Amino acid sequence: MSRLTNKVAIVTGVSRTNGIGAAVCRALANEGADVFFTHWSTYDEQMKYALEKDWTSQFTIELRSLGVRCESMELDLSEKDSHLTLLHEVHTELGSPSILVNNATHGVNEDFRSLSADSIDFHCAVNVRGTMLLSVEFARQIEGKHGGRIINMVSGQDITPEPGNLAYVATKGAISVFTTSVAVELAPHNITVNAVDPGPTDSGWMNDELKEFLLSKFPMGRIGEPRDAAKLIVFLASDEAEWITGQIIHSNGGFWNMG
Repeated sequence: MSRLTNKVAIVTGVSRTNGIGAAVCRALANEGADVFFTHWSTYDEQMKYALEKDWTSQFTIELRSLGVRCESMELDLSEKDSHLTLLHEVHTELGSPSILVNNATHGVNEDFRSLSADSIDFHCAVNVRGTMLLSVEFARQIEGKHGGRIINMVSGQDITPEPGNLAYVATKGAISVFTTSVAVELAPHNITVNAVDPGPTDSGWMNDELKEFLLSKFPMGRIGEPRDAAKLIVFLASDEAEWITGQIIHSNGGFWNMG
């Protein structure tokens, strides 16, 4: 039996073939988990990602071919009640979830000259409020029923500054602090909470110039790939990681930002 058979997993922010979210879904499904993923094409359009026609339906078929159930929905996590909408759909379509991967994010590069109230508010709505409310409602709904795993995606804000990206780093940094604190509250309920920092990851947004620049900062000789994060997330979602909680794990191949 695979490590996650009979588990239901939620993965947010899944809308590109080469993205971390898609890699996580594949890895979870390969271990037997049923998968419910969210996507938000409006964000991908804003970020100028190449939109893949009918990608969601094709990806659903791909995951189902692995022998698991799979459902999805388009969801704007900046909406105040999005966490309730999502969990209702998951319970209706697949049953009670036991794994939550908060992968969705909003990020726009802004320095002190361009930072605005609207930008701060939107970063907070998705990266902080969306992640926090979904996490705690997930925990409330499974409290007293079965244990669970919450895995948050962060970006290393606790180990290095990132000038020019102020709203993003502040809001993702908040999730690092949230992770360590809510983990203590949820530990008595057999719900672990951890965060994963995958480091710079080649998920389709890097050009050749940036890849060349980053490569020298990876002592292991290659840039991070989505599968690297996915393998760690599967481990954290499994029973093997039952004693790991409240951790921010920098799984980044030894990435060293030398400037």
